[in-house]
Amino acid sequence: MADRLIAYYSRDGKNYRDGHIVDLAEGNTQIVAKKIRQLTGGELFRIEPLHPYPADYHETTELAQKELQDNARPELAGSPCPVERYDIVYLGYPIWWGVMPMPVLTFLEQYDFSGKTVIPFCTHEGSGMGDSVAYIRRSCPGARVLDGLALYGSRCDRSDDEIRAWLDKAESALKVSGA
Repeated sequence: MADRLIAYYSRDGKNYRDGHIVDLAEGNTQIVAKKIRQLTGGELFRIEPLHPYPADYHETTELAQKELQDNARPELAGSPCPVERYDIVYLGYPIWWGVMPMPVLTFLEQYDFSGKTVIPFCTHEGSGMGDSVAYIRRSCPGARVLDGLALYGSRCDRSDDEIRAWLDKAESALKVSGA
């Protein structure tokens, strides 16, 4: 199944987890993206802003809130993503202020997702998917958006069964549609 793309944004370092600020060597969403890769054989692509967020968690949340209020689209770093090669895109992100970080929207709006299937997954500490799916639908006209998976970031390293069940459901929906 190497015809799947797993594009994701993840925050390493200081994060909110189980009611505390902790230092993570690997971000929660990246952990989930790697698990999806193991199960689907898809290609990983990390979405990164050109100007990284501050190391301090509170400074990052303040900047993220301002970006959301300003409807900002931060410039991305790195090489372009080969989105055109894929019909199926798993899209991962943490939930910040009820939506995905604004660099994820920059990513979505840089490419044409018409005719593609976007399958969202997110990590959170209590807000579920928030309004992120509505943002994806607005940013990807012409794309089919399947049901997403919302995982508590604090439980992502022990979520294999939940991820597998969600992937089985998503893959079944893809087979029914002929994707």
